[in-house]
Amino acid sequence: MRGKLLVVGFGPGSFEHITKRAQVAIQESDYVIGYKTYVELIKDLLTDQEIISTGMSEEVSRAQAAVKYAEKGKKVAVISSGDAGVYGMAGLVYEVLVEKGWKEATGVEVEIIPGISAINSCSSLLGAPVMHDACTISLSDHLTPWAIIKKRIEAAGFGDFVIAFYNPKSGKRTRQIVEAQQILLKYRSPDTPVGLVKSAYRDSQHVVMTTLQHMLDFDIGMLTTVVVGNSSTFFYDNKMITPRGYQRKYTLNTEDQRLRPHERLRPENEPWALHEGKKENQNPADLAAADSTPIALAMEALQKIDGEENKDKLSIDNPAIAQPAVESIFELAVSPGVANKKFTPKQLLVLAEAAGENGTMEYTPHHQILLRLPTADPDAITKMLADAGFLLSPIGDVFQIKACDFCEGDKKDSIPHAEEIHRRLGGLDLPKELKLGFNGCGMACYGAVNEDIGIVFRKGMFDLFLGGKTVGRTAHPGQPVAEGIHPDKLVDVIEGIVKEYKENGHPNERFYKYFKRVQQVQGFKHKDITPVIELEPAPCGE
Repeated sequence: MRGKLLVVGFGPGSFEHITKRAQVAIQESDYVIGYKTYVELIKDLLTDQEIISTGMSEEVSRAQAAVKYAEKGKKVAVISSGDAGVYGMAGLVYEVLVEKGWKEATGVEVEIIPGISAINSCSSLLGAPVMHDACTISLSDHLTPWAIIKKRIEAAGFGDFVIAFYNPKSGKRTRQIVEAQQILLKYRSPDTPVGLVKSAYRDSQHVVMTTLQHMLDFDIGMLTTVVVGNSSTFFYDNKMITPRGYQRKYTLNTEDQRLRPHERLRPENEPWALHEGKKENQNPADLAAADSTPIALAMEALQKIDGEENKDKLSIDNPAIAQPAVESIFELAVSPGVANKKFTPKQLLVLAEAAGENGTMEYTPHHQILLRLPTADPDAITKMLADAGFLLSPIGDVFQIKACDFCEGDKKDSIPHAEEIHRRLGGLDLPKELKLGFNGCGMACYGAVNEDIGIVFRKGMFDLFLGGKTVGRTAHPGQPVAEGIHPDKLVDVIEGIVKEYKENGHPNERFYKYFKRVQQVQGFKHKDITPVIELEPAPCGE
């Protein structure tokens, strides 16, 4: 009879965090083998199993005993807290089997049962500290030389990983956590958030929020997991939070700056906006005192400390100040104009200069070029592009006008109305991206009737179409809702429709869905005239 090894990760220790499979595996086993503290944590799952418990440092002997009993045809549960594959028993069990020449087809059966690792359970108690790239490092040199562990800490510090330190300290091992702190202080601010979680989800659970500088002021032991944030991690209302990305993307619609959740709406964090970062009703004296940029202040301080000759040495060569740079991305769309579709050679040269080596340019079907540019000075970029004669627009869930070239300007009577619509509404923040198509004659060759809102200039008046759907197998043109709108009324009519959608549309609700849901927009009634076709769902690209 083939025996079976069940390598079980039972999570942090609380019964509600043990998976159903882990519970069944323990209960169906003939033997349960584990560190005595872990056996105590799962005692309520034990019935008549044979229990083999050993001390903290006897992992190899536990693995050998488990294999021996499994080879006798027994079901053996080898238990680990957290996940058995993360500093648990899974690897050692396989090592013992390999040494014995085990083959999966003929040897004892092995099942690895995953559990919640400490980096996950402890992070859930701290807030959301591992939302970006993270690593785990065990500070125990029982099975790994300390010289190798130090190299890994050094690499994680330089790489700006969020770090979860397992086994940080014991009665005999006290220097490792001290050295780990010293290494990280070469790369990170002393104020870097740190969370200390002892016995997560157990009766003796204890959570401390502190900083890299002060982490050693608190009790740390073998049951503690130390979570060190990266350069963008912050504390907010007793929560430790790491943003999902480093990039802060600037757009032209400054109401949507992607800063940290509790900072993004503060005027002082929007120096590129029209208010130039000045708070409302701020004292003029305070403004004068604050008339220095953070980078200028940093450079001034650096020069005072290290001297003029070191002012440009912000690199790994000077580890005391080697903080990873936070890249800022400026996003916008540029075009030659509402009606003009021709880029000049000079404008293309300006685009190339603005993009540089690291920016990207993406041409769209709407005669726009989307720019994504790393920069610390968005104002300089916008001035450069505006001086080159570009029309600048924000991107994202905003209002966009897609106008024809009016037969290269020959059919120019309606151009002023298209430009006025752009002036009033261009870049307006909306529940979802909305495109207005504008055709300068009844040919409608630019496809205006297929957009969310379509306008066709015909016989000196304007025809209006609403609710087009441009993509998908159920794509359809907009519904003709009005003919003969007088030119003097057109812009007000469009503004009323767009602003109603802005006020009442659901988040992420496209305009055609909104029109169908409310059945009437600014007096224009929806008609169910689009044929309904039953189609099987098709994954993108198939």
